[in-house]
Amino acid sequence: MQLIDIYRYPVKSMGGHTLQQAELGEWGIPGDRAWTVKDEERNSIKSGKRFPQLMGMHAKFESEPGEESSPLVTITLPDDQQVRSDQPDINQRLSQAIGKPVSLWPLLPKAELEHYRKAPAPPDADVEASMRTLFARTPDETLPDLSGFPAALFEYESPPGTYFDAFPILLMTTGSMNSMQKQSEGADYDVRRFRPNLVIDIDGDFPENEWVGKQMKLGTAILSIEMACPRCVMTTHGFRDLAKDPRVMRELVKHNNGNLGVYCNVVQPGTVSIGDTLETI
Repeated sequence: MQLIDIYRYPVKSMGGHTLQQAELGEWGIPGDRAWTVKDEERNSIKSGKRFPQLMGMHAKFESEPGEESSPLVTITLPDDQQVRSDQPDINQRLSQAIGKPVSLWPLLPKAELEHYRKAPAPPDADVEASMRTLFARTPDETLPDLSGFPAALFEYESPPGTYFDAFPILLMTTGSMNSMQKQSEGADYDVRRFRPNLVIDIDGDFPENEWVGKQMKLGTAILSIEMACPRCVMTTHGFRDLAKDPRVMRELVKHNNGNLGVYCNVVQPGTVSIGDTLETI
């Protein structure tokens, strides 16, 4: 079980880049999801679930994250034009690319709760219908079990002080992606759809499902495998050279309850490098 890829995403929902080595801390890889886009109409943090155009953008740091948690970032827009986070017209450029008024935000302190709070749902909102849309489930499919998610996510868009969806590390395996590619009827299981932080090379059908509840050592870090990752409509969006493909979720629901990969916490900070072995402890 060898680590073959490390991914970091400077801006939530945008494309990122690979690393050869990373220092895993309490909040995962430094600089991962260091920026986010905020929906100005709803005054809330939003991702590719609402703005799929974000997935066709790419972000890179101008310098490595250090004491500054959200260093200057350059964003390549879908038309391949570039804009930097310190440009006066950054929000205008992003809004034009998305077609909705948005703003770019660095990480704010954990205490800034209003920044992270979910927008209130309309009084007549159909919660189940919204959940089915979010998780790309048809009326005859079971909604995912979200009981393992941090309680804060029922009030905030992300754990305050972070822009993660739920946990700081998302780990996937080649076994699961290869298994889905073989079993699916033409769906494209390109890793870019799933945005992992760590990819482990191992054979077998969904081997990471057996790791939930265990602690595992990778490099000098120790990870706690918290829960399977329930996938959502983002995985079906088309961007760059990937076509929109609803079959991705249909096949995932059919073969693995709509899950792919596992969420992890870092219980012992440490260094991970390409080639490191993942071991159960």
